[in-house]
Amino acid sequence: MIRTGALHCWRGVVFALPGLWVLAVVVWEYLSPLAAHLVPLLAATLALACAGGYLTGRRGRRLADELERTKEIALTAQRALLRPLPSRLDGIALAGGHLSAEEGVLVGGDLYDVQSTPHGVRIIMGDVRGHGLPALGTVAALLGSFRDAAHDEGELAGVLRRLERAFHRHLRDRSRAEQPAAGDALPAHRTADTEEFATVLLLEVREHGEVMALNCGHPWPHRLTGTPDGARTTALAPCEPLPPLGMFPLPADVPLLALTRLQPGDGLVLHTDGAEDARDAHGEFFPFAGALAEAARPAAPAPAAVVARLQDALLRHTGGLLSDDFALLALRNDRERVPAQRPSAPLVRSCLRP
Repeated sequence: MIRTGALHCWRGVVFALPGLWVLAVVVWEYLSPLAAHLVPLLAATLALACAGGYLTGRRGRRLADELERTKEIALTAQRALLRPLPSRLDGIALAGGHLSAEEGVLVGGDLYDVQSTPHGVRIIMGDVRGHGLPALGTVAALLGSFRDAAHDEGELAGVLRRLERAFHRHLRDRSRAEQPAAGDALPAHRTADTEEFATVLLLEVREHGEVMALNCGHPWPHRLTGTPDGARTTALAPCEPLPPLGMFPLPADVPLLALTRLQPGDGLVLHTDGAEDARDAHGEFFPFAGALAEAARPAAPAPAAVVARLQDALLRHTGGLLSDDFALLALRNDRERVPAQRPSAPLVRSCLRP
């Protein structure tokens, strides 16, 4: 949007300068005693200026149309990758939002998705190394794997292992595609696979509100507890997560964490580290916890309102200049109250160990 506006401004300048110059020539010609001798020259100059303005404007319009078409195609492809969330899924109210650090890019290195499966509502929130268009390939690999594995795998640990395999397969395929011919130098943008990683938070909301979790290097979510005066916010930090995908192989035993239990009206807010790392012009970090508390008052808002208020607060804090991508996902348990049951998975523990 900003680049298109700049192009229109430039087109305006291109048209305005010849016009102002011609006007100045006309004034000088009429005031000068040599005006009678320079009328033919003025006419020729005016004709050349009009012809140049027309050709320049036509070319500028063609470039603007091409830019708009390219942008529309890119945004359509990105929306297909990071699909809009439904407002409600299996009794869970949902809303997601994303801000990219790269201008004109809808999707960057952050990812999220929610799937209703026979095993519960399964959620992924992740962040791959880098941002903007170069990170889209890794995001596509992880989201595609999650959308299949969430339905196929009975255990959440199986979903995580599928994500790990998809991540490494993507890196191998990319490495082969970028492998130079014999004697050629490596591309300047080439990064060693050992430096590639992705943080991933997997959640599973079960029938009675129990939230199970697996966390590989990602920020923990915040809980919103409904009260008469609004939602009370609590930062959930039960323990150290596992390392991000790509740094170390997953352990043979991936224990499931019983994170919390959502009563009707309670919710969770998931985010990427772009929220906590965002700074203002003075270098002050964005106070995410405080902004979330403000976004949840005065009455317990819908997930979409929480996301919108947090995005507005972040943009105000940074002045619209982001150094990293920023993704949010808010959910609320709108199911009827049911008696709690003990988790049935055999590998449920109170904490994950690195």
